[in-house]
Amino acid sequence: MKIIDGKKIAEKIKDEIVAEIINIKGGYSCPTERPNLAILLVGDRKDSELYVELKEKEAKKVGIDTHLYKFSENDDQKDIEKTIEFLNKDEEIDAILLQLPLPSKFDTDKLIESIDPEKDVDRFHPENLNRLSLGCNLKHDLVPPLIQVILEIFLSIDFNPQGKLVCAVVNSDIFGQSLKKTLECQGARVEICKADDDLKNELDQADVIISAVGRPGVIKAEYIKKGVCLIDIGITKNKDGKVLGDADFKNIGDKVGYITPVPGGVGPITIATALRNTLNLYKKNKCK
Repeated sequence: MKIIDGKKIAEKIKDEIVAEIINIKGGYSCPTERPNLAILLVGDRKDSELYVELKEKEAKKVGIDTHLYKFSENDDQKDIEKTIEFLNKDEEIDAILLQLPLPSKFDTDKLIESIDPEKDVDRFHPENLNRLSLGCNLKHDLVPPLIQVILEIFLSIDFNPQGKLVCAVVNSDIFGQSLKKTLECQGARVEICKADDDLKNELDQADVIISAVGRPGVIKAEYIKKGVCLIDIGITKNKDGKVLGDADFKNIGDKVGYITPVPGGVGPITIATALRNTLNLYKKNKCK
């Protein structure tokens, strides 16, 4: 078993961001020297608060300014929509990130749709997803960070997905179909399934398994073939506060070829790719 070091991959991406921002200061024609990222945090989920703190911390390290807008679960959806509308028009703000998941009372799709597609860091606005579906000549600023993570992992382990079978276990149809399109553009054969499917039969021939359901231990050793690459996106905290992934990490090690640990795998890369999207949107919309 080879453990994929997400922190190392993330550091490489962040080093590239720093170098580009230095170039902005030294050569590009831009109205400001630093990109600006607005983050909206809704509710009091401890994991979301932690992710936002990490994003703010890492943004500062690479030279991106952040602007945090916090809402309680008791706030009205219209208040969040008005803030997004303000940020859409604010010329200082280059990118907007809505921290997910939201409390159940809020209409997540409607809030995502209210973000200016040209400022949408996560690239989940319908216009951006539609652009993603139209072809395979994609640049980083068009691809959702979570999908960029998978491409970065493939690059880091020198894995060519051409002709390989990739099985993704997901909750979100939007994420699943976007992932399917992107990986098919890389030449992979892709199957999308749900956590309640017969995973033993779904996964046993997969060369790559991507799991993003937030259900600890759902990916078991008996479900997979030897040598599989397992990218674990699922994150759950147990009653003791321990962070767990979807894979039965303790018992699966003898069978996998590569695996992302939880924590320390996908998380740091996701933050780094979101910051890269912020920089790309800034350059695309402001720099000459």
